[in-house]
Amino acid sequence: MTIRPYDESDLSALHRINVACVPAVGQATEKEMAEIIALSTCLVATSQDDMPIGFITLLPPGTAAYASPNLRCFEDYVAHTRKTLIYVDRIALSPDARSQRIGEALYESAFQHFASCDEIGCEVNVEPPNPGSHRFHKRLGFLEIGEQVFEPSLKSVRYYSRPLSPPIATS
Repeated sequence: MTIRPYDESDLSALHRINVACVPAVGQATEKEMAEIIALSTCLVATSQDDMPIGFITLLPPGTAAYASPNLRCFEDYVAHTRKTLIYVDRIALSPDARSQRIGEALYESAFQHFASCDEIGCEVNVEPPNPGSHRFHKRLGFLEIGEQVFEPSLKSVRYYSRPLSPPIATS
């Protein structure tokens, strides 16, 4: 498995992966995926034959062209904490690539790529339930920082952040 930057030839495969992961990730048409990727840093995990098997998209707060209420929440968080942060809009793996630590490898690549930021942030569905993703993010060191209900009993998320470098000790 290799992790590399997105290439335009990846779009159809990434769209298929995204569709297979709904509702754990937001639904998007291929055109919408192209628009999201154009605004983001997209890292792609590939098989030995360079076929995409997973991806992660990351956006900085302040990306006004991306109308995401979750990104807006992280913008508020950044304004309040005065920390620099990169937001994970989505991480998705093809069904046959799960349980192989590929998601962890995508995150490790993102941690290195954005090491100059203070934190990395994401949201995970509470409704519809996604308990595996909550466990996964907590195992990687993400801490809960908030929750938002969009539609009671239908759509709510929990927000997480993770420091990207160890805190500097103060005397």
